[in-house]
Amino acid sequence: MTPLHPADLKTLTPGTKVLFATVPADGHVAPLTGLAVYLQSIGCDVRWYTSTAYQARIEKLGIPFYPLVKALDLAGPNINEVFADRDNHTGMVAKLNYDIIHAFVKRGPEYFEDIKAIYMDFPFDVMIADLTNTAIPMVKEVMNIPVIAAGIVPLAASSVDLPPVGLGMTPSDTVIGRAKQNVLRFMADKFLFARSNKALKDMLASYGIDCDGSNIFDVMIRKASVLLQSGTPGFEYKRSDIGRHIHFVGPLLPYTASHSPEWYSEKLARYDKVILVTQGTVEKDVEKLIVPTLEAFKETNCLVVVTTGGARTEELRERFPYHNIIIEDYIPFDSIMPYVDVYVTNGGYGGVLLGIQNGLPMVVAGVHEGKSEICARVGYFKLGVNLRTEKPKARQIRKAVEQVLSDNTYQHHARRLAREFATYQPGPLSAHYIAAVLNKKKAPAIEPHFDFKVA
Repeated sequence: MTPLHPADLKTLTPGTKVLFATVPADGHVAPLTGLAVYLQSIGCDVRWYTSTAYQARIEKLGIPFYPLVKALDLAGPNINEVFADRDNHTGMVAKLNYDIIHAFVKRGPEYFEDIKAIYMDFPFDVMIADLTNTAIPMVKEVMNIPVIAAGIVPLAASSVDLPPVGLGMTPSDTVIGRAKQNVLRFMADKFLFARSNKALKDMLASYGIDCDGSNIFDVMIRKASVLLQSGTPGFEYKRSDIGRHIHFVGPLLPYTASHSPEWYSEKLARYDKVILVTQGTVEKDVEKLIVPTLEAFKETNCLVVVTTGGARTEELRERFPYHNIIIEDYIPFDSIMPYVDVYVTNGGYGGVLLGIQNGLPMVVAGVHEGKSEICARVGYFKLGVNLRTEKPKARQIRKAVEQVLSDNTYQHHARRLAREFATYQPGPLSAHYIAAVLNKKKAPAIEPHFDFKVA
């Protein structure tokens, strides 16, 4: 990569029309709000297309909003309520195939119809979409409009150096290990994910688009004008064949107003160790991770702070009325994380990136919705302990937390990666690559310096 000083970054022309188009789910919408506000601050005309569930949040940022019209709204309280037969598909591969087909592939044509209608009202110059928005190829190749894909999950591009994406496997550099990876990639494309791959190929063929990739992630990445990958190289497996239009831009995180009220509890000063627990806002089954963590540490000398995302908060308070437990619907992570010693999470990408940004060692327990890939990286890079399950026992959680607290290795790696995160400026870097696309010139890849000033 070419080292550049921040002053050399390209910028976007004021008035550039930008449409954000995101799959209606928290982990797809929230990470891009910080980028949207930044682009708006440099003079871009920014608008957003997604579920009305996010309309108030988007409009509060001063961004005009377009709702889903023909597209199925997946932003309900539980995806299993939208797809009643989803629970009939058990096992990680079966459920992942189901989700890819029903939550993503089948929604692409619906999104595309809505986006075409939006263009009649707002002739945008560029569209920014989360990587899983399967309208990306149609907007770029049928409408001939540049599309910037945002990698709001770990880098999902296939590689000759890695096992197949989606199985939560870590890479091997041994001869036998690499041979096994080669076989598994073939098996994944031709057999394990054959149903979802065929569904995507058939959908794109109906628009006259060649499916020049083997799976949904490769296709979306290759069809995008540029992929802005959330995160940094230090939290990603090494690839010898990474695409030249893939660029790390630092952690893409939700916008937080500088004047937002901070959360604080006097209990934070009374305990030597603080454990933060969350299952994010999508997972509503608190029995998976929150309850076993509370069982593991109730009536101990550790303070356990739980954010439920609004799931059964009062019930949990009644069930665990202990002096060392705090249970809230929502706590701003910027307020609580500076006090935390261990972060226990089911592995949502945004939450993990925030944990890293705060230098926190982690205990992670997630499998579905792509969380196996995130949790695998936490373990591989020694940022914490990966429990490799969706439903850990209380004793597993306690043992893992005690391991993280007693071994400084995890904190050392988390803090090192936090320093790497601090060298990236997601807004300016993203604008640099977007501007290059609009100018139809390849922007040099950037290797941030450790003397970057972070906005």
